[in-house]
Order: sequence, then C-alpha cells, then structure tokens
Amino acid sequence: MLSPAEATVRVLATARPLPTETVALPHAAGRILAETLTADRDFPPFNRVAMDGIAVSFAAWAGGQTEFDIAHTQYAGEPARPLPSPQQAVEVMTGAVLPAGADIVIRYEDLLLHDNRARIQIPPPAAAGVNIHHQAADRHAGDALLRPGTRLGPAELAVAATVGAAEMAVLRAPVVAVVSTGDELVGIGATPLAHQIRRSNVYALQALFAQAGADISLFHLSDNVEELRVGLTNILAAGFDAVVLSGAVSKGRADHLPGLLRELHVEEIFHEVQQRPGKPLWFGARADGPVVFGLPGNPVSTFITACRYVRPWLRAVQQPASASETAASIEAPQPAVLTVDITFKPQLTHFVPVRMTVDAEGRRLATPLRVGGSGDMMGLVGATAFLELPPEPAVFAARTVWPAWGL
Repeated sequence: MLSPAEATVRVLATARPLPTETVALPHAAGRILAETLTADRDFPPFNRVAMDGIAVSFAAWAGGQTEFDIAHTQYAGEPARPLPSPQQAVEVMTGAVLPAGADIVIRYEDLLLHDNRARIQIPPPAAAGVNIHHQAADRHAGDALLRPGTRLGPAELAVAATVGAAEMAVLRAPVVAVVSTGDELVGIGATPLAHQIRRSNVYALQALFAQAGADISLFHLSDNVEELRVGLTNILAAGFDAVVLSGAVSKGRADHLPGLLRELHVEEIFHEVQQRPGKPLWFGARADGPVVFGLPGNPVSTFITACRYVRPWLRAVQQPASASETAASIEAPQPAVLTVDITFKPQLTHFVPVRMTVDAEGRRLATPLRVGGSGDMMGLVGATAFLELPPEPAVFAARTVWPAWGL
C-alpha cells in the first residue's frame, strides 16, 4: 500500500500544463496568466503630486521664504505647466503632474491661504521631495510586473489594466466531471425515503474545485452495472481533464467502479493508500482521456482526499511550463502546533480536521474537532485545516509540531 507521499508523487506525475487561450481582461478573474506583462512606461510615469496643497522650490523655502503668491492651479489630468519663478507657488491637486521648477509639496493642512497667497506654517524639512511620488519610483518601463503562473485577482487585474492589457494569454481552466454514485442518493430537492439520503458530496467538491479555478459539471450514476458502464463511457469520452467519482471504490458487492474503469481502458495507477480516512482511494488515467480519481464515498473521506490529492493536481495543471513554481510549492502543508494529545493506534497516516488559530507569539495552533467518523459531515463544519500525522507513534503529544493542510 502506498504512503500519502508516494501517492502524491504518482498523482502529480500525470499533471501537464493546460493549453492557453486569450481572454478579455473582464473575463480573466481567477485565471492563471500564461505570459509576462511588462510596464509599458515608468510607474508612475511622471513626478506625481501625492497631496493637495502647493508646490514650491525647496531652495526658496529653505532660504527663509514662507509666503508665496499662487501663480496658477495644476489639476490631475491636465498637461504640466511649470512654476513661473522660485518665489511663486502652484496650487496642486493629488495626482497632478508636479510643475517643473518645484520640488516639494506642502499640504493644505500646513498652510494659511488668503487672497491667492499662501503662508507656510511649518519649518522646512531636511530635504526636498516631500509629498511627491517620483517618476519610476515603483517600476521602470520594461520591468516585468506579472509573470506566468500568476493567478489573476483584483490587484493583478488592476495592474494589467494599467499597462493596457485589454486581452491576455491565460491557461484554459481545467474541466472536471464530478460524479456521485449510489441508489441511496436522491437530489437535494427531493424528499428522501427512510432508506435514502440527499446528495451532498458533489456540492462540497464543486465548491472546492471552483475555488481551485476549475469548471465543473455534476453527474449522478446509479449502482446498476450497465447504467454505470454507459454513464462512465459517455463521461470519459466527453473531453474532461479529470473525472472525480464519489463512492463505489472499496471492496463491497456494489463497488463496481475499479473493475468498470479497467474495462473502459482507464489504467489503474494505484488503489488504496495507507491513510485514514480515505484508505480505498483509487487513481488512474486513460491514454486518450482524463485522469480519474475514485474517492471513498463517506463525506469526510471524500472531502479530505479531494483536498489532499485532487486540488494539488488541479493547481499543478494550471502552472505554465515556464513558471518557476513547482507543484509541491503550489500546494504544501504548513507546520502547526497540536494543542492536545491524540492517540491513534492503527499504522496508517491519520488526517485530523482542526481549527487553526494563532497565538501571541505568532505560532499556528491546531485544535482537533470532534468528528464522529468518516460519515460525520458536521464534523467538518468549522474546520480550517487538517493535520497529517504519520503512522507512528501511536500517541501524538500536545505542543508537538505536525504538517497542516489548509481547507
């Protein structure tokens, strides 16, 4: 049986960068950039006034002049007009071009204005340049601003707009089929009979994978072998990058998926991982089609194995070949301090849902939640991470440090 680390290596070995496509900026939110965006000019492109007030010659002020006639007003968006003489001032607004000949800005709060004349109420600073955002202080023309592999959020889209990137090359979003199985499952709008429950795993997976940038389609298949065969045949041929199945991958009489997947030419890469929850995890790939994840059907098993294996794969395929980040750095656990003792005797890697907090010293603290087994979906409510505890020792002491995966 593989360890989680060995299973992860085999999963990520199948990840290949998705093809690129060009999208308009308003449609690029959440996508992965596949090109380098550079500054088309200096940032800022001119000496920019950073405060409303007056612009003067620092030499004149430092030389003892404290009253200045205002020559004119410079607004943001107007072509620059120079300071007529060092003995005068220009009234300036935030965002305006600094008038040539001026090298310092005094705020309105530090002035007395009367009859088009300004009196400075504070002593001069040690040097010029105050309240000025100097040209190229942030970036120079030609500097790389956003590199391939960057997920485009609000700040990144603002940068793209600033350099005029009306369109940009991004990686195509991974297209994922999420498939629930089982005759005991009914739709969320149905009234279950005494022996039935509503489908829930697929909606948890849909939300998780959407956060990872995927485009998701939901399906449900019954336990009837022929219906499973036909449904899987159609799904495998539909052009999905990944198919994620929930349930029917263990060793019960109705767990038909491993055999059917082999019959449909999906190569089994591994089946079962040395872990709890989620031991029956199945993974394979079709030479001319998608990778296939067969997740155990209990809610906690489904969600944690999806976080631990499917989400890293989704993020890995959204990294351009030219990106500097590796799959391991995209999705990696962070150290956390266990707050209570845990006893776990089976020699399996143990995934423990926890609530993360930070103490006064900045340490990440992991407090286990009460989970009544892998079928207790309510046990995940409030969880912000899960610890990955190794097969040994049997007792994990409070104040020890273990890797934690974010949820």
